[in-house]
Amino acid sequence: MIQVVAQIEYNTERTKLIIPEYGRHIQKMVDQAIAIEDKQERNKIAKSIIAVMGNLNPHLRDVPDFQPMLWDQLFIISDFKLDVDSPFPIPSREELMERPDPLKYPQNFPKYRFYGNNIKRMIDVAISWEEGDKKEGLILTIANHMKKCFLNWNKDTVEDDVIFAHLYELSDGKINLKNSDEDLSDASNLMKSNKRFNTNTSGKKNFKSNSNSSSSNNNRNRKRH
Repeated sequence: MIQVVAQIEYNTERTKLIIPEYGRHIQKMVDQAIAIEDKQERNKIAKSIIAVMGNLNPHLRDVPDFQPMLWDQLFIISDFKLDVDSPFPIPSREELMERPDPLKYPQNFPKYRFYGNNIKRMIDVAISWEEGDKKEGLILTIANHMKKCFLNWNKDTVEDDVIFAHLYELSDGKINLKNSDEDLSDASNLMKSNKRFNTNTSGKKNFKSNSNSSSSNNNRNRKRH
């Protein structure tokens, strides 16, 4: 009994798996391939290991870069010590350790998140238009939409001067309604429009069903000649 206990291996005593998803058996197969002196034999063993790795991921076989990914992972598991002929370019340790470029987030004005990203695009379009009634109408539409977004976020009343100030800031001072006589829509009207579009259309369906049932009753009561 003591001899059996002595042969038990604990994970804390084993070498760390480089890619744990493939398990320890794949890691041992790669380590054995590294120890083979004949390169032709190593190439043969490497292809066998690639086949086993592919069978462990059958859902990825239709991916275009599936085979290059497997070969890259094979070299990673071997800690880049496996000397075999790969059908694809062998990645270097530096390439894999290189950090990707940071993503550029589309939000340019994080303190006005409740307006959304499309507001800034709409403002840029309005700035690019020529002066006239069409541009003024678009600016008022944008301002009313900003007021609606503000009310959705705040659930309270808001003065038009606040919206005009935000519009002035988001447009880099190119749209100025601060001293104008324009009045935006009332908060109650803006919120009513939201409720109107959020109502359920079950009443319409019931109306249709009732109309159909009444027509069917009329047809049923008709005299047939």
